[in-house]
Amino acid sequence: MDIVGDKNIRRVWDELSRTYADKTALVFESLAGETREFSYAELNAEINRAANLFLKLHVAKGDRVVIQLYNSPEFLFAWFALAKIGAIAVPVNAHFLQNECASVVAKCKPKIAVIEERFRQLYDNLRLTSGAAIETILIARSDPELEIAGCLNFNGLLRRQPATLERIVAVSSADVAEILCTSGTTSTPKGVVITHYNLLFAGHYTGWQGCIRATDRYLSMMPVWHIDLQCTAAMPTFMAGATFILLEKYSARRFWRQVCLHRATLTECIPLMVRTLLAQPQQSWEQSHCLREVFFYLPMTEQEKDDFYRRFNVRFLTSYGMTETIVGLLGDRPGDERRWPAIGRPGFGYDIRIIDEQGNELPPHTVGEIYVKGVPGKTLFKEYYQDPAATADALSAEGWLHTGDKGYVDEDGYFYFVDRQSNLIKRAGENISSTEIENFLLTHPRVADAAVVGVPDCVCDEMVKAFVIPKAGATLDAEEIIAYCRAHIAKFKVPSVVEIRSSLPRTSTGKVKKNILCEESLAGRAVLAIIDRNCGAEPKEREVCGRIAERD
Repeated sequence: MDIVGDKNIRRVWDELSRTYADKTALVFESLAGETREFSYAELNAEINRAANLFLKLHVAKGDRVVIQLYNSPEFLFAWFALAKIGAIAVPVNAHFLQNECASVVAKCKPKIAVIEERFRQLYDNLRLTSGAAIETILIARSDPELEIAGCLNFNGLLRRQPATLERIVAVSSADVAEILCTSGTTSTPKGVVITHYNLLFAGHYTGWQGCIRATDRYLSMMPVWHIDLQCTAAMPTFMAGATFILLEKYSARRFWRQVCLHRATLTECIPLMVRTLLAQPQQSWEQSHCLREVFFYLPMTEQEKDDFYRRFNVRFLTSYGMTETIVGLLGDRPGDERRWPAIGRPGFGYDIRIIDEQGNELPPHTVGEIYVKGVPGKTLFKEYYQDPAATADALSAEGWLHTGDKGYVDEDGYFYFVDRQSNLIKRAGENISSTEIENFLLTHPRVADAAVVGVPDCVCDEMVKAFVIPKAGATLDAEEIIAYCRAHIAKFKVPSVVEIRSSLPRTSTGKVKKNILCEESLAGRAVLAIIDRNCGAEPKEREVCGRIAERD
């Protein structure tokens, strides 16, 4: 059954504004704690005003428009407005620097940029240094009365636009709605092409997965330029006629109070959030919430899961996916038993297998690649923007997608995540999961966080390097961590080098930027000249390596 048909974003928003007219659609809380609310009719009117503004600026169907904003209603106005007129949104990570933005701009060639005022100099530089053909820069989230030399005031101009869409552009469900950059934790980000159908399917699918209904209140702090916010939170909430609560930014100190005060029935967490929430002083009111589910992504230890359950009295709804799959196509399905640490079973519209390097399907409990089948442009992304070679490598004509992730399945069809393919370390013939080592390091009583990467080695292909952050007020040294590992895990898994740090480089969604850690490690190799000590080094040599690798 085709649950989307030829609907598009414009038609759906017009229907929502009629059906749920006066119901609260959006609550936005700023960093300062100020809130703004919009009913479905009011939010649709703002989207129409933004669409009329883009039309007046001669944005045509198929034109690309960069949006580089922090979490805000203005992002939603622009994002949905561009879809209404058949244009293509290009959300850009608000943490990108000039070179990263230049790469996106050079590839997508946007006609207009909608940005924060703080990014103005960056885009002025892009125009001068890269010849970016951006015709107009709109500054959003500024005083509407402010005149900005060389730019237009987005909020000020919105006030002057009619609340009814002035021109109807023919748009189909197959048309492209946005180009979304992958998170790029281990490689150069690609432009994932997402259609109207993709976004509407996500609304139906995640709404089913989380049993979302009109009475729900979904609170999210995930960044607006990320697939999780868009397809796991915003689309299913709006399409159910529920209330979407958007926080400008995550604060571990404030988050659980916000969950309680906003009477959220649904929210989402990543491991970084779980750990920082557990580190907060316990409060007597923490279980006085309305939460039914917490959508959860990425692996963590069973101890952390149990501690979170006991402290906050709420369970996780595990979901696995990636930008290219649009939604969490594996997850805890309504009515199914939840088997931790399983990542669930396939949702409707997908076929999923575990395969070997030759493409053969593997039997239960055998680790291989997670291989998924859907429909490109509908249940899977359409393609990588202007990159047919990368598209062909990842996506077959029959709709089979190579995820590059390792996992296995049990006899009952429950899938288990082992590691990202890029996180597997090949050491002297052994495949080592960096996630497994990271989770083990977190069992040390004085370790707050850890990341593990593979570093090229002339003897054993790769060596294991661990980056460890001590808990607040605790002290650690490399020798102690190595000794702890040697006492509890197989010799070939023990890190050869341990680096004590105060922080780890992260993406906006909390993922560790392992590409940066690898680059730093490669640079350090020229100085350290360390070979993999687990391939036969004496303890004294390991001790010297550990001391050299220590860093605050």
